[in-house]
Amino acid sequence: MEADIERVLIAEEVIDKRLDLLARRIEEDFPGEIIQVIILLKGALVFAADLTRRLPRMLEIECLNVSSYHGGTESSGQVDFLDHKLPDVKGRQVLVLDDILDTGRTLRAVVDRLTADGAAKVKTGVLLAKDKARAANVEADYVGFVIGDEFVVGYGLDYQGRYRNLPYVGTLAESAIDPDHRPKAQE
Repeated sequence: MEADIERVLIAEEVIDKRLDLLARRIEEDFPGEIIQVIILLKGALVFAADLTRRLPRMLEIECLNVSSYHGGTESSGQVDFLDHKLPDVKGRQVLVLDDILDTGRTLRAVVDRLTADGAAKVKTGVLLAKDKARAANVEADYVGFVIGDEFVVGYGLDYQGRYRNLPYVGTLAESAIDPDHRPKAQE
């Protein structure tokens, strides 16, 4: 697996320090409140687990399964909520955690849905935000790192279901990329 990585973009130690800072900012923005954390599956699991352990408060954690890829490597432009029942957010203080903000379609759809379902406050956090124009009008409230418009893996992000367990964020070597499944947008 390590041989497939062209370069480490963000080292594990750097991620750890940044998560400490994000946790402090979240604590300031949600003083004394119970936060309902909604983790967008599967990419945000590692980020969310490490971040929420840094929040010394009562949390209610839910996972939400959404898709915009439909089996491909490029966003279809349509976001589907795959869970039969969504978390009850009416009157709640909600923190949505996702792995990466790229086109913005997924995060925009989730925020709109939670707001429509009556959430009192919805804040968003992402490990990574690509420095590019978004297809949807959305920016995250909490951003771990801003990166260029490149395909990355590790720390929860995958390529064909692999590399999520790397403790850092890196780029894939050309030799690791299937020419028939070239990665494109990451939501």
